[in-house]
Amino acid sequence: MSPEAVNREIAPVILERLQPYMKGEKQPQLKNYYLLLWPGGGTIGARVVDEKRIGELEQIIRNEVVQGLPDTRAFATEGDLFGGFGGSVRSVAMHLQSDDTAALERAAEQGRQLLEKKFPGASVQAFPNTDAVQSELHAVPNDRRIAEAGWDRTAVGTVVRAVGDGAWLGEYFNGETRVPIILRASAGQSPEQLAEAPLVTPSGQIVPLGDLVSLNSVIGPTQIRRLDHRRTITLTVDPPPNLSLEDALATLEKDVVPAIKATLPADGTVRMAGSADRLQQVVQTMATNFGLALLVLFLIMAALFKSVREAAIVMLTVPLALIGGMVGLRALGLFAFQPLDLLSMIGFVMMIGVIVNHAILLVDLTREAQLSGHSLEDSIRIGLNQRLRAILASTLTGALGALPMAVNPGPGSVIYRGLAAVNVGGVVISLVFSLLLLPSLMRLAHWPKKKPADAAPVRDENAPSYPRAA
Repeated sequence: MSPEAVNREIAPVILERLQPYMKGEKQPQLKNYYLLLWPGGGTIGARVVDEKRIGELEQIIRNEVVQGLPDTRAFATEGDLFGGFGGSVRSVAMHLQSDDTAALERAAEQGRQLLEKKFPGASVQAFPNTDAVQSELHAVPNDRRIAEAGWDRTAVGTVVRAVGDGAWLGEYFNGETRVPIILRASAGQSPEQLAEAPLVTPSGQIVPLGDLVSLNSVIGPTQIRRLDHRRTITLTVDPPPNLSLEDALATLEKDVVPAIKATLPADGTVRMAGSADRLQQVVQTMATNFGLALLVLFLIMAALFKSVREAAIVMLTVPLALIGGMVGLRALGLFAFQPLDLLSMIGFVMMIGVIVNHAILLVDLTREAQLSGHSLEDSIRIGLNQRLRAILASTLTGALGALPMAVNPGPGSVIYRGLAAVNVGGVVISLVFSLLLLPSLMRLAHWPKKKPADAAPVRDENAPSYPRAA
């Protein structure tokens, strides 16, 4: 559809449908909106006065504002803080490649319909659009006549570009800017006029262009997309908000990709990209960072305590506290859908620094009490009595500080509520492990050793004094 037709048939209809919501005659009332159109596409953006009704606006745009537009396929989705035009950060791309253009377009159209069926309500797009077509000129070379004229295919290709949109010859630099040099000949617009364009060959003969190539006007796509020098059509799908990216990828690998491969020619391939590649890279990176964080923390604890055993006891609280983070995510999932996204993974890394503090406080004071001459049982009891208030204060501040982010239903809460739920669940569960599991681990690790009967306890004169436990 030409820009003139878009301005005449589509833009006025969209503006007319948006005006009642902008004036408040219909609800939800719009705060502002914009309409941006270009040849072959466009975008609409709108904000509501009551941000809690953003879901209603999405349904209105999808089912009312963009319905019934001629030769137009429209999609509506809520904006993403980290997203942009052409799909959100959860967008999954599938590159369909084949040298058979017709078969590639058929496979892409069938794949688009299959994606819409597998993911109802999802935004599914094809680049380039398989429905958009335009007239294009095909030039089929006559190798025998080209050889007789003293040329080759490369030279004739340059000639054809020159009589068309122009052949790029190079650049001229005038000392400040670079000016492109383009050779363009005015030989007409129709295939018949171009075929009659006279050409001077290297042998000195003058032959029409139609003697060297066969020019035909056919219907083709509006764009030609290539990846790795292969003809490509890319299908993108934004999974619905209530479907995790992992589940969407599993559905694609199991049901969609095999079906699309069956419709492609023998040389056809399907490559996953977008969030499919990013998810795997992110998971690998986060796993590496998490492992390095644990290793560095263990080395620091071993250096401070001067004991690998005490450092191992402290580190044993980490995997158990991770259970609390997962419990927090599951609890949040009972009220609002929350996948294990990137920020939630970061929350697990952040949680390590909080939960380890409890173990450090308890283990450190227990060691000091033992050095002062107390028994293991008395030292653990002293540590619990004197560090319980600090552990409770640390837990409450960590949990209550992150709780508002986890329960706040406002706009943008989907971004950080997973991170908050992980921290709340992790610090609360780690409190139980710190008070119950750590004393048990220290008893198991510090098994009694046989001592001479007349051996007296060794006391460090510089160590602090603790009251004897009752």
